[in-house]
Amino acid sequence: MAMRPLAMLPEMVLFGAGLACLLGGSFTPRLRQWRLRVLASAALVGGAVAAAVGSGSPGPAFDGAFVVDTTTTVARVVVALATLLVLLLGGDELAGDDRESETYALVLFAATGALVLAGAQDLLVVAVGFLLASLPVYALVGLRRSTRGAEAALKTYLLGALVGILLLLGVTLLYGLAGTTGYLDLAMRLDGLPTVVVAAGAVLVVAGLAFEAGAVPAHFWVPDAAQGATGLAAVFVTTVPKVGAVVALWRLVLALPDTVAWGALVAALAVASMTLGNLAAFAQQDPRRLLGWSTVSQAGYLLVPVAVAGHSDLALPSLLVYLAGYAVTNVGAFAVTVALPDVRDLAGYAGLVRARPGLAVALVVALLGLVGTPPTAVFVGKLTTATAAWDGGMPWLAVAVLLNSLASLYYYLRWVAPSLGRAQPAAASARPWAARTAYLASALAVLLGVLAGPLWAAAT
Repeated sequence: MAMRPLAMLPEMVLFGAGLACLLGGSFTPRLRQWRLRVLASAALVGGAVAAAVGSGSPGPAFDGAFVVDTTTTVARVVVALATLLVLLLGGDELAGDDRESETYALVLFAATGALVLAGAQDLLVVAVGFLLASLPVYALVGLRRSTRGAEAALKTYLLGALVGILLLLGVTLLYGLAGTTGYLDLAMRLDGLPTVVVAAGAVLVVAGLAFEAGAVPAHFWVPDAAQGATGLAAVFVTTVPKVGAVVALWRLVLALPDTVAWGALVAALAVASMTLGNLAAFAQQDPRRLLGWSTVSQAGYLLVPVAVAGHSDLALPSLLVYLAGYAVTNVGAFAVTVALPDVRDLAGYAGLVRARPGLAVALVVALLGLVGTPPTAVFVGKLTTATAAWDGGMPWLAVAVLLNSLASLYYYLRWVAPSLGRAQPAAASARPWAARTAYLASALAVLLGVLAGPLWAAAT
């Protein structure tokens, strides 16, 4: 089997640009480090272009440890687009900051890790992708010099270190049983072996990937990171790593033998994530913490097609469409909070439509988009994932998606209603780059929903 090193050109471009930002920051004056943001943005565009071009020659690479297919290509483009929006959003927050170049490097390294996870066809590559995606996240969350930032960084690091050890232990168990870490032979070699040990090894790997996805049972760090980190870090860590982790879970479920009901396990995690995320979000007053719990529930919806992997032809395209829609919609919602950094209570958004009508519209589109309101892309994602669950023999899971979506409407409307009210708005200046990102991301959320047909065709 050929090595095909150029099959990982997008990953090489992003990682190389991260190194350039890290080293270049030492030689670039603080007030001119915007040049490194241009470099990082150019690398992301180049990575997306390389992914699109590389999709014309799909197949395995590095002796089957990595694969280039439609799933990998869509994940690469979604990660690049979401990370570009994150860099655009951070233009106000990072300008002149003494850690500007380091932030760009960390973002690019973590994005590279998400891409490695998305294309991994080997447990060892999954472990490498996990470390590459998670280690920069610990640093990103801790960049904010505040008590909450330090607490969020500590929780993220401790939980990430724990599940990282568990993931490596799971990889070790599966390798000890099968004698291989490659997905091509894993199911065949694990078939017939002690079910309890196989299940234990796989569950430990799933726990590690659940941390990256922000799903139960490794979700506790998400709301703290969303609330305590910088705006750029909060948006990035709740969006980009989730893409690679969910795709990695999809590939893992397909690679495991049928001796254990993996679909039922993932479905249980999906229901737990969407339900717990919604229940915890009900009482939140801080908009970023509310969005943090919202991302936990969104992780549950994203796990629904993974639960029926191999049992429904609708599962994979619905997952990819949902990932694309979620990425831009979540960035749009967070961008509004970053544009108004001094408003850290839902009541502070009262009368937003009178003071900042553009931001109010962007907020309504993003929040109702996360609920799954047409014509946004998340509506198409939720509808098709629920259909996939029904088609895959889990109608109860489709009902859970519907009920949780209806429940989530309550806490999103708690935010939307005062924003559209007639209350006298408080004087608040908006960060221009974050506001522009909110407008752009919300427009993309609607555009992807309108173009759902071509997007679905590209994902199949």
